[in-house]
Amino acid sequence: MRLYVALLAVLSLLSGCAGPKNETPHRDATAQTIAAYDIAPIPYERVRDGGTLRLATTEFRTQWNYWYLGGADLDTARILGAMMPWLFRSDQNGRVTRDPAYLTRAAVTRAGSRQVITYDLHPKARWSDGTPLGFRDFQALWRACRGRDPAYPITTSAGYERIESVRRGTSDRQVVVTFARPFGEWRGLFSPLYPAKGIGGPAAWSHAWVGRIPITAGPFRPERIDRTARTVAIVRDPRWWGRPARLDRVVFRYLARDAMPGAFASGEIDSFDTGADAAAYRRARQVSGTVVRRAAGPNFSQLTFNGAAPALADVNVRRAVAMAVDRRAIARSSLAGLGWPVRLLNDHAFVNTQQGYRDNAGELDAYDPVRAGRLLDQAGWRSDGSVRRRNGAPLTLRYVYPLSAAASRQSGELMGAMLGRVGVRLEQRPVPDSEFFDRYLIPGAYDLAPFSWIGGPFPISGLEPIYGRPRGGDPRQNVARIGSPRLDAVLGRATGELNAARARRYANEADRMIWAEVHSLTLYQRPEIVPTRRTLVNWGAFGLSTPVWTDVGFQAVTRGSASRTGPARRLRPLRL
Repeated sequence: MRLYVALLAVLSLLSGCAGPKNETPHRDATAQTIAAYDIAPIPYERVRDGGTLRLATTEFRTQWNYWYLGGADLDTARILGAMMPWLFRSDQNGRVTRDPAYLTRAAVTRAGSRQVITYDLHPKARWSDGTPLGFRDFQALWRACRGRDPAYPITTSAGYERIESVRRGTSDRQVVVTFARPFGEWRGLFSPLYPAKGIGGPAAWSHAWVGRIPITAGPFRPERIDRTARTVAIVRDPRWWGRPARLDRVVFRYLARDAMPGAFASGEIDSFDTGADAAAYRRARQVSGTVVRRAAGPNFSQLTFNGAAPALADVNVRRAVAMAVDRRAIARSSLAGLGWPVRLLNDHAFVNTQQGYRDNAGELDAYDPVRAGRLLDQAGWRSDGSVRRRNGAPLTLRYVYPLSAAASRQSGELMGAMLGRVGVRLEQRPVPDSEFFDRYLIPGAYDLAPFSWIGGPFPISGLEPIYGRPRGGDPRQNVARIGSPRLDAVLGRATGELNAARARRYANEADRMIWAEVHSLTLYQRPEIVPTRRTLVNWGAFGLSTPVWTDVGFQAVTRGSASRTGPARRLRPLRL
C-alpha cells in the first residue's frame, strides 16, 4: 500500500503478447552520492532512558483505522507504528525482515497456484485488553479489506482480494493464509494489524476508531488525543512484552508547514521534515544545537490529472499539458537552496534510488510547447487571444493545492506561466490543508493537483489501487480516474509475480502504459531533510527504513558523541 503526502508535501504483458523486454537502467552523468538514511544510529544500550519527544504532524487525524477509505498519511503511519503491530520492518536498503516482537516465523510453505503463508505469532504478543494476538485478527482484517462488502469502506484491497482463506493452524497463534492467486509482496499485508473485536463489523470498522485508539499492541499506548490543542500524546506501555521503549512519552502536534520552522526555533518541537522548503531549511540550520539529517526519501513529487474533468478527458489534451510543463525548471526551482542534486523521476513504480527504476517517460520527458500547441489544435482548442477556446468556452484548468504548501504554490505559478504560453489558463486554488484530499481530490473537484506518493519496500502492490480503473463510484486511490482494462491486466500480473526480478520488469511495462495514458506527471524523488535536536538519536531521515520506536531517544552530549553535528556514522550511500 502506498501512502500520500500532500505537498505542504508501488508484470507481464497481456495474455498472448510477447514477454517483457530487457531493460537498461537509466544513467545520469550528474549523479551524486546521497545517504540511504541518516538517523544518528547508536545501540539501544547507549540511549538515555526517559524523556519526551515532541514531533510535528501535517494532519490532525480523526479516523485512526489505517485501512479505512481515504487511507493514512505518513505521519499517521508513523504514529500507529509506535502502538500497533507491524509484522515486518525494512532496513535502509529496502530489505524486509520479520519483527521478532510479533512473529517467530513467517514463510511460504507452499507455492504455485495455491500459495500458502504460515505465520507463527510471538507467544507473549497481546492486545492492550489482554487478548492474545491470533488468527481471528487476521481473518477480520482480510474479510474487511478483500473488497466484497461495500459496508466496509476501504482504501485498498490489493493482496487481500487474492486470498482464498485465512484459518487457524495448529493453535490460535498460528495463522495459515491461502491465496487463490499468487501475491508477490505478501509481507506487506496485515500491517498494521487490528484486533478482531475492534473492526469485526461495519459499525466498528467505520466508527470505533474515530477520535480514539481503543486497543493497541506496541511499545507505546495512547495517553490523550486533544482535539482543542490538536495533539496526540502516547506513553510507554508497561505491558509491552518486548524490549522497553527508551522514551517516556511522545507528543505529536499538528502544525501547518509554514509554522514548523518557528516552532522548532522556539523549542516547541524537537524535529520536523522541511520538505522542499529552502527557507525552512535555512532557518532550522541557524538554531543552536541542531543537526540536519539528510537522505533520499521514499516519496516522490508528482502532478495528478483529473481524467474525469471535461477538459482533461481527452488524452491528447493531457499529453499537451504535460509537454507544455518544463519539469526540469520546476524541479530546479523546488530544490533550489537545499544543496540537493536535480534529477527527474521518470518511473511511477520505483524511485531513482530503488532497484527496478527505469526511465519510461518516452516523449513526455521533453519540454515541447510547440508540439503541445499542435495537439491542442487537433483537439479542437483554437487560439483566441491569450487563451484557447472550444465552442466558446475557455481552456481553464483548476490547480488545487494545500494552502500552506509554499512549494506547491511556487510550482503552480511557474506552471501557470508555462501553460499560458500555449493558451491554457491555470486557475490557482489554494484550499485548507485538512480538506485537500477529502473534499477535493477524492470527490474529483480539481483539474490538476500536486502531492507526493510515499513509496517503500512494497512498491509493486501499491500500483493497482492508484493506477487501476476505479470500481463504480469509488476511485480508491486512483483520484485521477484514469485507467484501462489492458493496464489492469498488466498490473495484476505484476502483483502476482513471485519472482522479484520478473515482477520489477512487469511493473515497468505497466509504467510505460501509465505514461501513455498521461495519468500523472512525476517530477522528482523528494529529499528527506530533517532538522533535529543534536541529542536526538535513532531518528531523522529514514529513507526506506522503518523507525524502531523502542530505540528512539536522547543521548547526553559528550566529547566524541555520535550525536554531534555532522553526518551520522555507518551510512550506506546511494547514487542519486
